[in-house]
Amino acid sequence: MIQSRAEVTVRYAETDMMGVVYHGNYLPWFEIGRTTLLKELGLPYRQLEEQGYRLPVLEVAVKYHRPAVYDDTVTIFTTLAEKPLLRIKLTYEVRRGDELLATGTTVHAFIDRSGRPIRPPAQVVAVFEAAFARAAGAAPGA
Repeated sequence: MIQSRAEVTVRYAETDMMGVVYHGNYLPWFEIGRTTLLKELGLPYRQLEEQGYRLPVLEVAVKYHRPAVYDDTVTIFTTLAEKPLLRIKLTYEVRRGDELLATGTTVHAFIDRSGRPIRPPAQVVAVFEAAFARAAGAAPGA
């Protein structure tokens, strides 16, 4: 399992008249989490695009537990639990301190510049393999 975390301070523009974060604004936060995880692995999304690969969203789900409000600092925890084959599934937790605000998932496919589904490129597979091996080695009792 591979995890990352990113922090966001809620901007006024992300809230409604009550100062509560509009529900659709959690999706860009998931994107922040996803791109942070990829960058930390050494796979910046810009580099993937330059090499001709895309990761469009196929599915998205969000469950809201508590509202975030203007000026909160929230942490987006992103988890990749399984090595991607044709698709990559990420899970997210948005927290304010210890308080769980939202959970979600996104599923993505690797496609080429023409929009055809493809397997992840060899260098991407190698990065994921190494990251999962490191994570397994760091697990208690491993």
